[in-house]
Amino acid sequence: MMTDPIADMLTRIRNAQAVKKQEVIIPFSKIKYEIAKLLAREGYLNSAEKAKEKFDVIKIELKYGETGAPAIEHIKRISKPGQRIYVTSEKLPRILSDMGVAIISTSSGIMTNKKAKRMKVGGEFLFEIW
Repeated sequence: MMTDPIADMLTRIRNAQAVKKQEVIIPFSKIKYEIAKLLAREGYLNSAEKAKEKFDVIKIELKYGETGAPAIEHIKRISKPGQRIYVTSEKLPRILSDMGVAIISTSSGIMTNKKAKRMKVGGEFLFEIW
């Protein structure tokens, strides 16, 4: 049984990029789909779409630069099932002097730290990425 599906998703993306795969398929859940769409909007992935195979899955098309380097240099889970990390709107983290992004799960949905700061909402600090 998997205890942390978000960490599993991040690891699948990390591993697929390590071997230069074009796409990675992960089991579908609403939260993982929202995260994938957000990462695509932020420019870390080419695309993320829901697909129907045997079960519902999320097809993620990975993004690489001109030199073949992955668009995601670093991706790290912060809040874990055993230790949830919550931040208030005043204490939202700045990742790499705002070059990176913190993904926050708020009452208004999943968003970046920059959008959460604009909307003045806090929430669970899911992971950081750059």
